[in-house]
Amino acid sequence: MCGIIGYIGNTSPIDILLNGLKHLEYRGYDSAGIALGNLNRLMVIKAAGKLANLQQEISQSSLLSSPNRGIGHIRWATHGKGNAVNAHPHTSLNGNLAIVHNGIIENYKDLKAELINQGYVFQSETDTEVIAHLIGFYLQQGSNLHQATRQACSRLHGAYALGVISQAEPHKLIAVRHHAPLILGQSRSGNYIASDIPALIGQADSTLSLEDDELAELSENNISVFAADDTICHKTFKPLTMSADSIDKLGYRHYMLKEIHEQGNITRQLLHKRLPSAEAEVNLPDINISSSRLQAIRQIEIIACGTSLHAAEVGKYLIEELTGISTQVMAASEYLCRRSLSSEHTLCIGVSQSGETADTISAIRKAKEHNAHILILTNRPDSSITRYADSLLPLEAGIEVSVAATKSYTAQLVAFYLLSLYLAEHLHSVDAAQLSALKQELLQIPTQIETILQNDQEIKACAQQFNHSRNFIYMSRGINVATAQEGALKLKEISYINAGAYPAGELKHGPIALLDETLPVVSILIPGGSGYAKLLSNNEEAKARKAPLIAITSSQDKELNKLFNHVITVPQVSELLSPLTTNIPLQLLAYYIADSLGRDVDQPRNLAKSVTVE
Repeated sequence: MCGIIGYIGNTSPIDILLNGLKHLEYRGYDSAGIALGNLNRLMVIKAAGKLANLQQEISQSSLLSSPNRGIGHIRWATHGKGNAVNAHPHTSLNGNLAIVHNGIIENYKDLKAELINQGYVFQSETDTEVIAHLIGFYLQQGSNLHQATRQACSRLHGAYALGVISQAEPHKLIAVRHHAPLILGQSRSGNYIASDIPALIGQADSTLSLEDDELAELSENNISVFAADDTICHKTFKPLTMSADSIDKLGYRHYMLKEIHEQGNITRQLLHKRLPSAEAEVNLPDINISSSRLQAIRQIEIIACGTSLHAAEVGKYLIEELTGISTQVMAASEYLCRRSLSSEHTLCIGVSQSGETADTISAIRKAKEHNAHILILTNRPDSSITRYADSLLPLEAGIEVSVAATKSYTAQLVAFYLLSLYLAEHLHSVDAAQLSALKQELLQIPTQIETILQNDQEIKACAQQFNHSRNFIYMSRGINVATAQEGALKLKEISYINAGAYPAGELKHGPIALLDETLPVVSILIPGGSGYAKLLSNNEEAKARKAPLIAITSSQDKELNKLFNHVITVPQVSELLSPLTTNIPLQLLAYYIADSLGRDVDQPRNLAKSVTVE
């Protein structure tokens, strides 16, 4: 949530800031603003709503001449409404200092009361304005900008990534982070800060991620990084190799549709890298758990939030099926509320697409304190969560722009299949011939995903028939209960239609009371699976209550057309691998329904891509 961009150099910062903010829109926001500085003064321009509103404000303003630096921000409201007053940047009392901030300051009320008692006047409802006044206070006490920022940060409790500019030092941009991501960028025209890599694509040539409590001083031609004790850090910048295509729609109507269609290739590339053939062993070079410790594992915990939590449920099923090790899945926010039973005999797996999910990071930190071996599955191997990792499994799905996760979810599933096979190989828990057969089938999945994507007519027809339904029920049995939960979540996220997901056996224990001709029921049925016959019976019960029925199935049984209003077919795979195929039509169904309703598919209301506050 929220996004930061900053620049200091020999080019006008306005377009750089706006382009950077545009490439951060996927994070979700409700207001935006920039601050510009030249040698004489600072200027702040802010607007509620989308970036177009900010651009209009800028076009109607008398801008500073020859600005040499600037900071920009898109805000997702936490303290105070999403309006122009609460938008960032915020300024100090005399207006000679401006800051942008991602994170939450937990003790801001106490600090605010202290500052008010000293005569400071607050314009906004935010916690961020406290930081601006604090830095301004220390500047007035004679500190330089570096010192004043450090002194202010020493008073803050919580998480923050800050960009700071001040007329006290008009050739400097300060950046500092604590439990919130912040990246530095370099180019021949100047230097940058950003909360995420997409803001720098096409602008910076190389990047560096700040570590916790490091502070950076940026000028037009230089970047200096200081450790928490203010000693100089010698850091190495890495080339920024991502191309503009990675954040371009490439002709697709929405980023979400583009990313859905990337899943076949992403799966193929990940499998090719980690499992080149059915006879090969799974290659996970960043799993650093010794054979003796692996043999001593007595329990596995998987910690995640949102879509990642559904991938974790599939992972639990796979790990227990292939290793026999008891596995628990916990929402990170709930893990923090319970007594930890983690120990040196625990493998704790943290799952986060962004690697910046605050709840998951806090939960992983707690598990590590109890000596669990920490394995991280993330799409961003340079993210904050990896600092706690003993082992790492990168998802390698590329940048996902749409707020609703699609390709990253499939990459998480593939990662769990690879991990489960890897564990089974090292624990010798499954016969070699069975493992080989499973690998062979897994290697066919990319082609099968592409087959589904090329034949979506029935999905479109289904979406058109039910796009005005107010409620949906999704259900399945076994490993695809998680698929039902993820399908329901996708529909809720982007169409704003209420959808519940249940193990099908629970239908009779309450949800059946909801059924009538207005409530479609979506079922995932895999013939040969342990619950197929019972799941058909559950659908017969729903049909008797006049509920419209939609099947996601690999069955070729023509009799299903008599029971279901729509039968959406996927290629035949074993039940164990079916989440990789059955999820694809559910993503498309949610997309086509939302698009037909005119929803903002890529940036649904109230949601953020990266939830960096608890």
